[in-house]
Amino acid sequence: MVILGIETSCDETGIAVYDGERGLCGHALYSQVELHARYGGVVPELASRDHVRKLLPLIKQVFDSSNIKSSDIDGVAYTAGPGLVGALLVGAAAGRSLAWAWGVPAVGVHHMEGHLLAPMLEQDPPTFPFLALLVSGGHTLLVEVGGIGRYRVLGDSIDDAVGEAFDKTASLLGLPYPGGPALAKLALDGNPDRFRFPRPMTDRPGLDFSFSGLKTFALNTWRNSEQSGQDRADIARAFEDAVIDTMVIKCRRALQETGLATLVIAGGVGANIRLRERLSELLRSQGGRACFPRPEFCTDNGAMIAYAGWCRLAAGESEGLGIRATPRWSLEDLPAV
Repeated sequence: MVILGIETSCDETGIAVYDGERGLCGHALYSQVELHARYGGVVPELASRDHVRKLLPLIKQVFDSSNIKSSDIDGVAYTAGPGLVGALLVGAAAGRSLAWAWGVPAVGVHHMEGHLLAPMLEQDPPTFPFLALLVSGGHTLLVEVGGIGRYRVLGDSIDDAVGEAFDKTASLLGLPYPGGPALAKLALDGNPDRFRFPRPMTDRPGLDFSFSGLKTFALNTWRNSEQSGQDRADIARAFEDAVIDTMVIKCRRALQETGLATLVIAGGVGANIRLRERLSELLRSQGGRACFPRPEFCTDNGAMIAYAGWCRLAAGESEGLGIRATPRWSLEDLPAV
């Protein structure tokens, strides 16, 4: 079964073709970073318009580079949520229309399920069950995964997602958009011993996250400093250390509570090198295994949607003729496969 995957949940247009026998046939990604950089964040209406412009040319590009024809496609998977409603509607409308024109089934994919299953595209994928840490600009989730569609959310962010906290802290330090990668790069030059930021919600039981207070702590530290280049780097390092320590502590707790030995880390923040190193070290110390998608599949991409869609279409799921977009959608609402 050959599946076309379409990702348009936010500010990246991702297209991919996945074959159940051959694996990933091809993929392409267009980022809107330059479009939104002048505003310091994503402008939803501009994001939707840019998806309209880029979607069909990207599909043609992937078909051409993969030597795929529309007649080869057995199903279409598109991101139905969560995400920006206008952006989701672009991908949903295009995906459902193409499926109808080609006479093949379509399925709406949960964006975070796509991230969660992205490591399955690697040569040595994890096996169920496992614990997943999903960290992105819009989500910070700890999920117990028993199988596809068998998800139990153990912890969530009660305010800002970790990627959002990175971006906002980078902005207050005067770093360019997108701030997360810029802050992580700057932190490499920071003194880890100069500032000590709190590790929020680690002094109490539970697996939920909170990062809004760290932004305020960073802001006050910056205002009380000389605001030199070294001050900026030291604050970036202290902030990143606090975030990473917090996630490591929460993952250790979740592994102990569930008895699981495999941890999947996915989402845009999952590309952070120091986070990968710390979590890999944690799992090695416990005789377990940490699994990551390659960095290009940490950010939003069509490959993860094509694969997740293939799993559900192969199991017989499909959508009706309606166009569905669900901006807010819990992983726990998904049916098991």
